[in-house]
Amino acid sequence: MTLSLRQMLRALRDDTSGIALTEMALVTPFLLGFSLFAIESTFLTIMHMRINQVAIHIADNASRIGDVSTLEDRKIYEADINDLLLGAHLQAGADVDLYEHGRVILSSLETKPDTGKQWLHWQRCKGKKVHASSYGKEGDTGGSFQGMGPKGNKVVAQPDDAVMFVEVVYEYQPLFSDMFVQNAEISAYSAFTVRADRDLTQIYQQDPSSPDALQVCSKYDAFAAT
Repeated sequence: MTLSLRQMLRALRDDTSGIALTEMALVTPFLLGFSLFAIESTFLTIMHMRINQVAIHIADNASRIGDVSTLEDRKIYEADINDLLLGAHLQAGADVDLYEHGRVILSSLETKPDTGKQWLHWQRCKGKKVHASSYGKEGDTGGSFQGMGPKGNKVVAQPDDAVMFVEVVYEYQPLFSDMFVQNAEISAYSAFTVRADRDLTQIYQQDPSSPDALQVCSKYDAFAAT
């Protein structure tokens, strides 16, 4: 028994056995894309939180470091700063790889003894990302330099005191290449007032004959892999 062309077309029109499969084939790419976008967005949000926590961690610890003594103001050493920066790298975790993809800038905001003006006394940096401080460089004082931080929300130091101001800038590493996120630079800052009386004259070397490395801001490097 043979079917006419009209009957065959009518039978094809009425056959719904493959509709669900066809709909799934059409919708799946959109569902997959949305799912990947949601995962990437969530991970980016988490990374923002982690970088912010790193900035807080460094500023808080920087406000506490120093050689404890009841006879004189607390001295800080280059070794203290090196340990502080290494600790931040370890806290952030290998998946972040902070200094490979980012930059940490630690500044000591003080008041200049002879003028009383805001003064960026010293600055230490670590990380391969080429980025200068957004809020000042070592030696800045007076003029347009009236503290550190965004306009309208500047942090200032009080006389005979210091504020540890930290900037962290990180180049986000997407989970799915650059499909959903492009040029995602994460930045955070934090500031803590020094917790104890500190010798503000300089950063010392524990052994001047064998000095510890200085994490100066003209270098762009990470800690050597161990």
